[in-house]
Amino acid sequence: MANKENTRTSIEELNESLSSIEQKVENNKNYIYWVCGIIVVIAAAIMIYIYGVRNPGIESAKNEISQADMQLAQGNDSIALAQYMAVAENYSNSAANRANLNAAILLYNEEKYDEAINYLKNFDPEGVLVGPASQSLLGDCYVNTGKLDEALGAYDKAISLSADNSYYTPLFMVKKATIYREQKNYAAEADIFQEIKDKYPNFSQSYGFDVDKYLARAKAMAGK
Repeated sequence: MANKENTRTSIEELNESLSSIEQKVENNKNYIYWVCGIIVVIAAAIMIYIYGVRNPGIESAKNEISQADMQLAQGNDSIALAQYMAVAENYSNSAANRANLNAAILLYNEEKYDEAINYLKNFDPEGVLVGPASQSLLGDCYVNTGKLDEALGAYDKAISLSADNSYYTPLFMVKKATIYREQKNYAAEADIFQEIKDKYPNFSQSYGFDVDKYLARAKAMAGK
């Protein structure tokens, strides 16, 4: 298994390969929310909106998480984190569920990946937008702690929850392929890029991601 330094190198490569995709999605308001699974800071705001409006929870939990949301909006991340953690620990409702996720996002930003994993494990990944994004974030946490097999499982769940959505399922698949490359499982990497090419023929053109290039590289490394 790759060490942590090599894993970070792999993530940097992935981020570079997805940069053009992120820029184009930012220009497409219909799909900006699912990109938040990759752009973690934006994810926080979206998840606050979705859960704050639809699942307010009991009144006391709602008031407390609203205070945390306000602190986050004002840029007081450390205060917001403490408040989200308190809600997550003191309640067991939809507000606590969102608090688990927001705490995980802020912990991820602080590179406290193990702590973020613990909160994500307590988060119920509901919804076709937030659910897949949360599992993608969990996979990112595992990658940064060198737990690549666990990362694969998280990305698999993100792919499953995304319900074959052509706009963001391939992004999770690219992350999975990157893990296989890190593990030198080039045949599996090639299979994923082939699946993307076959199932999502518009992906390369729509987001400027050269699937053929990565597919050819993986096949060459696999001796195909």
